[in-house]
Amino acid sequence: MQPYVLTCCSTADLSKEYFESRNIPYVCFHFTIDGIEYLDDLGQSMSFEEFYARIDKGAMPTTSLVNTEQFIAFFEPFLKEGKDILHLSFSSGLSGTYASALLAQAELKERYPERTLTVVDSLGASSGYGLMVDTLADMRDNGVSLQEAAAWIEEHKLNLHHWFFSTDLTHYKRGGRISPTAFVVGSILGINPLMNMDDLGHLTPRFKINGKKRVMREIVKQMELHADDGLDYNKKCFISNSACLDDAKTVAALVESTFPKLNGKVLINSVGTVVGAHTGPGTVALFFWGDSRKKA
Repeated sequence: MQPYVLTCCSTADLSKEYFESRNIPYVCFHFTIDGIEYLDDLGQSMSFEEFYARIDKGAMPTTSLVNTEQFIAFFEPFLKEGKDILHLSFSSGLSGTYASALLAQAELKERYPERTLTVVDSLGASSGYGLMVDTLADMRDNGVSLQEAAAWIEEHKLNLHHWFFSTDLTHYKRGGRISPTAFVVGSILGINPLMNMDDLGHLTPRFKINGKKRVMREIVKQMELHADDGLDYNKKCFISNSACLDDAKTVAALVESTFPKLNGKVLINSVGTVVGAHTGPGTVALFFWGDSRKKA
């Protein structure tokens, strides 16, 4: 029996099978596409293939966060069973979900004063957020207490690097994130924006790289520069992709050949429907533990 329940949001972008195998309950965001609302339930209500195909045809999905009432309904059954909870939340820099979770925490504390419900802001997204959850699951399974695990992730969450590049600017233009002129120029020149997550949990543009092969080499170069122990990095590495699995596999192969001490193969996941509603297809994201993202 697990000493406490580790939970997260569906936006950790790991598979349903992964969460079940690690005994990690997750609470689902929602997305709306073509006028119909769906659960962000890891491709169950709508496959990732269909989701990105609809975007290719011009659909502009919107997303909605997990509200306070939904969090209460999610947490309360565990508390009723006498279980304590450590919840790692999707980045407050991208969503109000963390604030909703805190409101639920305060209300449930009044109902269950004898129980512990700890909520931590991951300041992370997609499978980078997922890599934090994975690390906490390893700690839980190795006997680390809820309090120790919460303190550790609070101290180290800015050591989880998120690097993203996009090879398709169409969705950025449709959503008004880049101008039509920038879209035309970028498409002609083969510009691939390289972005990362800053210390406040915001996705931030860093470089404009000409050509897919170059941006793939550059994203791995950033891992060389920032990963724990450099080329001797021996922890896990996750990748997520939005309908561009071949590109993700190419980056994974580059990572595995560059970092021979990696802890297992690179785990490749799909960018889920909530994050994907904002990136569109053609995005590859690389996640690893490294130096601090905190500004000096």
